[in-house]
Amino acid sequence: MAVLIAFMACHDSETYADQKDRERDAINAYIVKKGINPISEKQFEQQGYSTNLERNEYVLFDATGVYMQIVRKGCGEKLKDGEAATLLCRFTEYNILGDSVQLSNENLYYSGIVDKISVRNTSGTFTASFDTGSSLMARTYSSASVPQGWLVPLTYINIGRPQTADEEVAKVNIIVPHTQGQYYATQNVIPCAYEITYQRGR
Repeated sequence: MAVLIAFMACHDSETYADQKDRERDAINAYIVKKGINPISEKQFEQQGYSTNLERNEYVLFDATGVYMQIVRKGCGEKLKDGEAATLLCRFTEYNILGDSVQLSNENLYYSGIVDKISVRNTSGTFTASFDTGSSLMARTYSSASVPQGWLVPLTYINIGRPQTADEEVAKVNIIVPHTQGQYYATQNVIPCAYEITYQRGR
C-alpha cells in the first residue's frame, strides 16, 4: 500500500495522457526484461489457442491491452454458456511500475486465504464478483469487483478439480493494464502482472 500511496502523490502533477504513456513504457520495459515474446490473436488461434512456453509467448488482446500466457489449460472443462460456478484462485500480483510484488495469497502469511469468485458465462461474456468474506483482493482493495483482466483466460482454460495425481488446475500469467485492473490500479493508472491458478469450487 505504501507503493500505491507514493504513486498517488506523483500523479498529482501528471495528466492522464502522461500516466498512460508511462504505463505503456513500463509494460514494454517489463516485456523486454522478462524476455516475453508477444504473439497476435491470429497466431494464438492458429496454435490451437495455446502459448509456447519454451518461447515465452504471451498473446496480446488488442481490444483490452491484456497479455496472457497459458501455463496449464487445466483439468475439467470450460465454463458453458449460461453456467454459473465458484472459482478458487491463488495469485501473486506484481506492480509493474513499482517493480515489486504488491499482494499474494501464495506466501506463508496469507496461505490460509484462497480467493473465492462467483462467475457466470453469458454468451461468452464473463461477469464475476469476489466473496468479500474469503478474498484477499476484496479485503485489500475494498471492492468485490473482479479485475476484468482476470476473466480474460476463462474463454481458453478448463475449470475443474483434480481427481488424480496427474491432473492439475489451470494456471496463467497475465499482464493487465489499469483499464482492466483492480480498483487502485484503475484509479492510479498502474499496470500489474499476475500469476493465477483457477480451480472449480464446490
